[in-house]
Amino acid sequence: MAAPSNTAADLSAALVTAPMQVDHWLVILPVALCIGLGAILMMLRDRTAMHGWIAVPGLALLVLIDAALLYKVANEGPLTMVMGRWLPPFGIAFSVDLLGAIMALAAAIVALAASLHALGEITTSGRRYGFFPFLMLLLAGVSGAFLTGDIFNLYVWFEVLLISSFGLLILGSEREQIDGALKYAVLNLIATTLFLVSVGYLYAVFGTLNMADIAMKARVPGNAAPLMTLAGLFLLAFGMKAAAFPVNFWLPASYHTPRITVSALFAGLLTKVGIYALIRVLVMLFPIERAGLGPITAIVAVATMLAGALGALGESDVRRLLGYVVISGIGTILAGVALGSASGLSGAIFYALHSMVLMTALYLLAGQAARLGGSFSLAALGGLYRQSGWFAGLSLVLFFAACGLPPFSGFWPKVILVKAALDMGAWWIAAAILLTGFLTTIVFGRIFLLAYWRPKSAQDAAAPQPIAWQAHLPLAALAALVIGFGLFPERLLHLTQLAAAGLDDPSAYLYSVFPGGAGTQ
Repeated sequence: MAAPSNTAADLSAALVTAPMQVDHWLVILPVALCIGLGAILMMLRDRTAMHGWIAVPGLALLVLIDAALLYKVANEGPLTMVMGRWLPPFGIAFSVDLLGAIMALAAAIVALAASLHALGEITTSGRRYGFFPFLMLLLAGVSGAFLTGDIFNLYVWFEVLLISSFGLLILGSEREQIDGALKYAVLNLIATTLFLVSVGYLYAVFGTLNMADIAMKARVPGNAAPLMTLAGLFLLAFGMKAAAFPVNFWLPASYHTPRITVSALFAGLLTKVGIYALIRVLVMLFPIERAGLGPITAIVAVATMLAGALGALGESDVRRLLGYVVISGIGTILAGVALGSASGLSGAIFYALHSMVLMTALYLLAGQAARLGGSFSLAALGGLYRQSGWFAGLSLVLFFAACGLPPFSGFWPKVILVKAALDMGAWWIAAAILLTGFLTTIVFGRIFLLAYWRPKSAQDAAAPQPIAWQAHLPLAALAALVIGFGLFPERLLHLTQLAAAGLDDPSAYLYSVFPGGAGTQ
């Protein structure tokens, strides 16, 4: 019999009934802002001259929002907001801890720098093809991936950033771009399909897709689920996304083909989303299985480091060379994941943040070097030191940071990782990190000698082009971050240590999702 019409239904068992605090909207605001700005830019598709002047202030606002979110999470702990006010795990959750908040802020900073650079590089044709709407869609996908608390929605946000990256990659429709986009698309679609299969398998095992719920169920003693198989599938899928060895060949085959602003965005963001997802799933959801996969992950890490460094040594095109440097950095981050200790994870997170800023800066630097020298080839470049002394000095700063030399931001995470490896008796991982740093020093020393120090012959390349302020400003700002976090690493190191501790003991994250202390049974 139906209940009397005047009986009030008790919604507390299914819905969030407490009023939503205003500051909790910070959790979803980065994604909403990016999607909203992208829609506005699409509506203004006939007024492309306005796109940059809308996108740049919008991304500056995104940086402020992400900074406020990081401040709140750092001071009050993880935050969770569920869509439609349905209680998790049934409602789609956006859950933010320190790792997600700090990665989202770094992504916003990188995107702001790239958008400033785009003001001077992306032509009217590129804007008409949708550079700035694609950029906002890419940021929506990246931000969503860092902030979501639902593993299926992690897949969805991967799809969002993948679709937008296809558009950015073929901007200009040149033959080389189409070829690079095909290689990029095939490997990434295979990885995405494998990710989706893994998510389906995960749901079949646990009956839930909420990350906090999965983390609690995976920790139940005597769990007979095939968790090692699941962890291995996710390791392979995210390894392909992050360009880890041996599925890394798509990156240097594609990252050199688009506009340099797009290459800088990709180098700073895309592989880092893959490595973030790998850390989130293996360390927080499947810690026991991560430990079991540790030896395999360590071998992959060392192979990725060395493959990247050796590939860079054999390249003469600066853009392709930097693609191999990206790969080498992914191996360094994987080394911290393989170690699995608090200091190892802290070093991996620190290095990921450093790499996001540095690789973006290096690609922008390569673009300006090509404008001054008329080519991306080391065989044609020369005399950059005489053309611009300040540019050569700035380049040297970024080169030192890429090599892990003091006093720049690349030094500290490598020190942390080497110490963590030695503390665990994994001397061969420490040796691989040091050897990779040595090889990378040779790589950038070669660039400086050939492109900067060697005199430029009269018949080499084209006439130099002046560097616009739109290129000066983001490059200088990113270099300032590299120097600042090298000279004053304490605050960032503290945050990465707290983020690593939150992964190792996710009780605060779980409580933010399930204040009552239980998920689905």
